[in-house]
Amino acid sequence: MNEDITFIIDSAKEAMDKAIKHLEKQFVNIRAGKASPAMLGSVMVDYYGSQTPLSQVANVNTPDGRTITVQPWEKNMLQEIEKAIMIANLGFNPMNNGETIIINVPPLTEERRRDLAKQAKAESEDAKVGIRSARKDANNDIKKTEDASEDLQKNAEADIQTLTDKYVKLIDELLANKETEIMTV
Repeated sequence: MNEDITFIIDSAKEAMDKAIKHLEKQFVNIRAGKASPAMLGSVMVDYYGSQTPLSQVANVNTPDGRTITVQPWEKNMLQEIEKAIMIANLGFNPMNNGETIIINVPPLTEERRRDLAKQAKAESEDAKVGIRSARKDANNDIKKTEDASEDLQKNAEADIQTLTDKYVKLIDELLANKETEIMTV
């Protein structure tokens, strides 16, 4: 096969891998029942004037399946962390006991589970858009290769389509697993 076409296929595969990794990262942020430090992964704290991830200014732990504790490395950061958790709008109500912040994670209602399942579905659709975009870019690049025969171009397009189908199927599987995880009480 032509090395330009091989490069195009490898680039498309790399872009599709990135879409899957992004989806997996988004799925971690969608909570499914029990408490996890990843739930606070998107919280940014104002640390001496700069926005800093919560994990870089405090220890985040889960002593049990319903509680998250945040132990700041500097006591004076308690209010800032509490404010940042409220601003993140995660549906949590942090309690400050003067040393740590305790967050009780409420059990999910049926309605909230459905909303989270919809959110997961939307994230998976975004990932599919990324996959299809990578396919379109690759097919356009294949058409631009002048030193490749029509047969080579057709074969490369078929390879890209096979890759696309494989990744879309993977996204569907990831979504099915996440929906099962969300809906399981």
